[in-house]
Amino acid sequence: PSAESMEQAGEKTKARTIMEAADVPIVPGTNDPVTDVSEVHEFGEEYGYPIAIKAEGGGGGRGMKIVHDPEEAADQLDAAKREGESYFDNPAVYVEKFLENPRHIEVQILADTHGDVVHLYERDCSIQRRQQKLIEETPSPSLDEETREELCNAARRGVGEAGYVNAGTVEFLYEEDRDQFYFLEVNARIQVEHTVTEVATGFDIVKEQLRIAAGEELSVSQAEIDPRGAV
Repeated sequence: PSAESMEQAGEKTKARTIMEAADVPIVPGTNDPVTDVSEVHEFGEEYGYPIAIKAEGGGGGRGMKIVHDPEEAADQLDAAKREGESYFDNPAVYVEKFLENPRHIEVQILADTHGDVVHLYERDCSIQRRQQKLIEETPSPSLDEETREELCNAARRGVGEAGYVNAGTVEFLYEEDRDQFYFLEVNARIQVEHTVTEVATGFDIVKEQLRIAAGEELSVSQAEIDPRGAV
């Protein structure tokens, strides 16, 4: 992806703003960094606790602190800022409603320089330890076909709105009891788990990256992508 796309995707508040403009559901939260504990308190009063304070440049659980009551807010805000500075060279943080037991679902996308975007369906990575993924599987056992199409097409809309190019992954949190998904973040790169998608679709993602980088159009349309079996 371009440096601009990577910056937009890497800074979570910018990514949330883009997804919101593309009509992709986002977790209730702030689209601007918070700097004072009073902003955390105000958010908690409006949405209830627990809430999450997250590093703007964070990922993999680093720079994320959970606030269960107002008394914890100041310490957790400071801790999130320190981790953001330490791990990502960015002390900016934002606040989100903390979803306590969601599924974690990610969508593999490819976008070319001609404005075309396809998704290669989803991977379910809900089995984790300390916010680190342990098992990836496709298709997700928690999605019905209607929700799967809505979620995957939301990923297409979001990266299209961003003018994103090349391979990437759009991650979502899914509340199974409410049948509601929310945008979480964009990984502006190919990930190690791309091989799960390749086995299910028979599609060489790395080869397609090279085609895209050479300025060629995507070699496949959305209608031609037909995953088979479970991986």
